[in-house]
Amino acid sequence: MLALAGAVVALDQIAKQLAATHIERGSPVELGLGFQLANVRNSGVAFGFLSGGEGFVLAFTLGTLAIVLGYFAAHAGRDLLWVSVGLLMGGALGNLADRIRAGAVIDFLDPPLWPAFNLADVAIVLGVASLALMIVSPAARDAPA
Repeated sequence: MLALAGAVVALDQIAKQLAATHIERGSPVELGLGFQLANVRNSGVAFGFLSGGEGFVLAFTLGTLAIVLGYFAAHAGRDLLWVSVGLLMGGALGNLADRIRAGAVIDFLDPPLWPAFNLADVAIVLGVASLALMIVSPAARDAPA
C-alpha cells in the first residue's frame, strides 16, 4: 500500500511539474477532440468548491486519510484492499503536497465539458470507487470484521 501510494505521489508530482514548466498558464495545448493539456490552479477541492478554505480542506483531507487507514488496519487481510487504499492515499497526498507548497493544486488534464484535473484526482476516484465496491460487495458483508 505504501509503495503504491508513493508511486502515485511521485508520478503525480512529476506530471504536474512538467505541465507547470512546459505549458504557459492561459495557453493550453490542444490534443484533439477538444481535449487539452493546461496549466490551471485550483485552490478549492472538486470543481473549485471550498476555494479559500485551506484550513478546512487540510483538516478534512487528514481526517479522511485517518479513517481510511483505520479501515485498512481493521481489514488488512482483505484481498486487494491495499490497492484501493494506496491509490486513495497517494492521490490525497499528491494534492496535499501542492496545497502546502503552492497554496493550490495544479490541474493539467482538461477534457471538453469537464473541469481540469490531474493524476492524483484520477487515483482518488479509482481508489474511492474500488473501496466502495469492496465495502458493499457480498464478500465484505459476510466476512468477519
